[in-house]
Amino acid sequence: MAGKDSPMRRIYLQKLVLNMGVGRSGEAIDAAKKALDQISGKRSCARNAKKTQRDWGVRKGEPIGAAVTVRGKDAGDLLRRLLDARGNTVRAGSFDGFGNCSFGIREHIDIPGVKYDPQIGILGLGVSVALGRPGYGIRHRSKHKARIGRSHVITAREAMDYMAAEFGARVE
Repeated sequence: MAGKDSPMRRIYLQKLVLNMGVGRSGEAIDAAKKALDQISGKRSCARNAKKTQRDWGVRKGEPIGAAVTVRGKDAGDLLRRLLDARGNTVRAGSFDGFGNCSFGIREHIDIPGVKYDPQIGILGLGVSVALGRPGYGIRHRSKHKARIGRSHVITAREAMDYMAAEFGARVE
């Protein structure tokens, strides 16, 4: 087994996904996309309903949410701002056994650098953080997919330690 100093054991921030589910199409989707564009500085896209829900008046294929994916250095800077909006705390239950973490923000105007816009209103959002190690791309490539070895998978404890060391987040 490779030692802790091995470059293959280095954990890094793979991507950050921001998601706003508004439940209906039209102006609500446009407001959510504007809010995500303002928060991330990237271009967001609409997410469509997978199933028809007659009780809610939602049809399959109708846009009901918006999402944006941020990678690289921008993702690290944005994650610092998002954690600041939550008081630099993340619940321990938010981490899974594969190096992922998710949390929510009730009001997007709590994020530093985001100003209130009456056309958008106040919206909440979900944040998903994906951590990775070198070699993790083997799971997603199109040819010769393979599993990640048990000793190479990022555990919840390793993810918590990384978030605390890299971003100064307290895990409760």
